[in-house]
Amino acid sequence: MGQGWQEILYKVEDRVATITLNRPEKLNAWTAVMAGELREAFTKAEADEGVRAIVLTGAGRGFCAGADMSRLAAAAAGRSTLAAPPTPTEGLEANFAQRLSYILAIKKPILAAINGPVAGVGLVVTFFCDLRFMAAGTRLTTSFARRGLIAEHGIAWLLPRLIGPMNALDLLYTARSVEAEEAERMGLVRVLPADGFREAVQARAAEIANLSSPRSTRIIKKQVYEAMFQSLAEASVIANREQEICRDTEDFREGVAHFLEKRKPSFTGR
Repeated sequence: MGQGWQEILYKVEDRVATITLNRPEKLNAWTAVMAGELREAFTKAEADEGVRAIVLTGAGRGFCAGADMSRLAAAAAGRSTLAAPPTPTEGLEANFAQRLSYILAIKKPILAAINGPVAGVGLVVTFFCDLRFMAAGTRLTTSFARRGLIAEHGIAWLLPRLIGPMNALDLLYTARSVEAEEAERMGLVRVLPADGFREAVQARAAEIANLSSPRSTRIIKKQVYEAMFQSLAEASVIANREQEICRDTEDFREGVAHFLEKRKPSFTGR
C-alpha cells in the first residue's frame, strides 16, 4: 500500500494507523521480510503527525502462527538464519534497541488486535504492544518449549512483569494452548466479542487518538517503560519535572479549556 510492502498492509483512518500482517494463507507466519516491514511501518506511523495511535492486527482468520516453519526446518538442519544481529547491551537506551524491544520506544500508543490464533514470535510481538485485545474464543501459545527452543526476544524479563512469574512460567514451560478468557484472567489481554472485534479495537484506538493529548500519551509511555529500570525516587523526580513542563504547553491549556467549555478537545501535541 503506497510503499510496496510485500507482507503487511498499512492504512490511516481517524488518526489511527492500522498495520496488518498480511500472509493470510500462512496464518501470517513470521518471516524476516515481515519483521523488517513491520519496523518500517511503525517508524512511518511514528513520524506521521496525522497519526496518534497504532493498531497491529492480522489478515484473515489468524493473527500470527509464529515463525514460518520452513525457517525453523532450515535451522534444525543446520542452515540457521536465526542469529541475532549485534545490538548494544549497555545504557538505558540499549533496553529499547533489541530485535523487538524497539517497539516499546515507538512514541505513540500501540494496540494489538489479536483477531485469531497467535503463537511463538507472533505472540511475543504483542507483549511489546501497550494494550492487547483478543477476540473471544481465540487461543494463544508460546510454543517454544515444544519446539526445543527457549524464551525468546527478552520475554524472560518482560512476561513476568506483565503477568507474574508463575503465570509466565506456566505459559512458557507447558507451551499449552490457552483460551483468550484464561489469558484475560492472567491479566495478559482484554477480551472483546468476536463479532465486531476489529471495529471495537479501532474504536478504542480512535478514542485515545482523538480524546487524549498526544503529548501526554507520548510522555506517559516513556515514563512507564523507563520506570522499569528506575527506582521509585527516580521515577518520582522525573514525574515532578514533567508535570512542571506541562503547565506551559498548549495541550495543558486546551485540556483545561475543553473541560470547562464542555466540548471535545482539539489537542495539537505541543
